[in-house]
Amino acid sequence: MLSDISVILSQRQEMDGPREQRLCGKWPLGDNMRDMFTWRLLRTIVMGQVLSLLICGTAVSCQYLADAKVDTPMLQSFLNYTLLLLAYSSVLSTRKGEKNLLQVFKSNWWKYVVMGVADVEANYTVVKAYQFTTLTSIQLLDCFVIPVLMLLSWFFLKTRYRPVHLAAVVVCLLGVGAMVGADILAGRDQGSTEAVVLGDVLVLLSALLYAVSNVCQEDTVKRLSRVEFLGMMGLVGTLISGVQLAVLETRAVAAVSWDVHIAVKQEVMEVKQEVMEVKQDVKLEKL
Repeated sequence: MLSDISVILSQRQEMDGPREQRLCGKWPLGDNMRDMFTWRLLRTIVMGQVLSLLICGTAVSCQYLADAKVDTPMLQSFLNYTLLLLAYSSVLSTRKGEKNLLQVFKSNWWKYVVMGVADVEANYTVVKAYQFTTLTSIQLLDCFVIPVLMLLSWFFLKTRYRPVHLAAVVVCLLGVGAMVGADILAGRDQGSTEAVVLGDVLVLLSALLYAVSNVCQEDTVKRLSRVEFLGMMGLVGTLISGVQLAVLETRAVAAVSWDVHIAVKQEVMEVKQEVMEVKQDVKLEKL
């Protein structure tokens, strides 16, 4: 998710490290430059690029599955949350006292349900969009999550931004508008305007839900712990996506002509999503 990168880069208040950690500490640059170019900033940028590669791989896998007529977005999410359940919910269940899975659920169940619904439906809508629009449109329109995320962070996390950040948001919104317009014109030429617009709307909806999920994720990981967040999301996400899978996609799953290629693409995508989720939380926890 591009929003994952924006969450990290927005933590500019924490980029001031000790002098020995600065990249430019030995060079005769101004104090502002020394404060800006730190090892923490470099590490954040590198981890963000790794996340971008994982996001790209996941998107390509989704497009391959869509081209193969595999219309099972909730199945894909369900498998991802199941992996989180096995890896982190099991660890959380072995803890004692207030950090135990049951105790955490009793005290904060409604918060994790809200986060779970936002995350599950965000994954569902963006994967569903591949059935209606193009990979390029989805990746570009997904940038809409950045201005929404900044707005939510401003109100709920009390994050403050500089004029350059606001200018970047304006450019982002102009790009979103241009992309939607281009898709409408392209769809009109191909006689599929309604389908393309539906795909774009699904992507924008997923960006809104991702922003809500990411803000909650950042707050939870920094206040509590990565293991608790991933464990609870694995539990709640598996339950929500499992119910939705049984209601909406039973026939679609049965209709898929499963073969080695489809199964491999499905598993590769799940592994990428799992690694991406964990790596994203590791970054947030270290900030």
